[in-house]
Amino acid sequence: MNKQQHSHYLLYKPYGYLSQFVNNGPKKNSKRLLGELYDFAEGTMAIGRLDEDSEGLLLLTTDGKVSYDICSGAIEKEYYAQVDGKITLAAIEQLQQGVEIGNSGKKYKTKPCHAFHLAEDPNLPERAKKIRDSRHGPTSWVSITLTEGKFRQVKKMTAAVGFPTLRLARVRIGNLRIQDMQAGEVIPSETLLV
Repeated sequence: MNKQQHSHYLLYKPYGYLSQFVNNGPKKNSKRLLGELYDFAEGTMAIGRLDEDSEGLLLLTTDGKVSYDICSGAIEKEYYAQVDGKITLAAIEQLQQGVEIGNSGKKYKTKPCHAFHLAEDPNLPERAKKIRDSRHGPTSWVSITLTEGKFRQVKKMTAAVGFPTLRLARVRIGNLRIQDMQAGEVIPSETLLV
């Protein structure tokens, strides 16, 4: 019996791209899709999503079981969020304990998570669209690690504690990290050991 060979990829999804290969939305011509970045194997799908205005590590595979396992909720996903203002210890503690956000028109309390203030700005690729500069007030960076993934969850969480997200990058899924990947870079992989 021959086991089907699957293709797997690590991608640094750039800002401004949809986490999909086909656009069914109303603005079809103006949206940038993952297929523009690399010649992926037929049947490749994104494992989870990153919003169009988010960036960072996105895993892709042709294996639906791998996709299901990674999205199951047992795998940690770490995000770096640049927030508006100097984030406080009280806000970090609220994030850690879980905060109430809106989800599909209902109130939802996020699960406790690991969150901390980053002492230094992370070494991320320069973003295609500039956020803003210091004339508009201070910003700070926070790391948030989740095992759940509600729609725009990190952005809703930081807004709920009074520090809206200006830039969001996923830097880790399980044991896989973006390391020094550049925006748009694709690394084919034999397996996805998360």
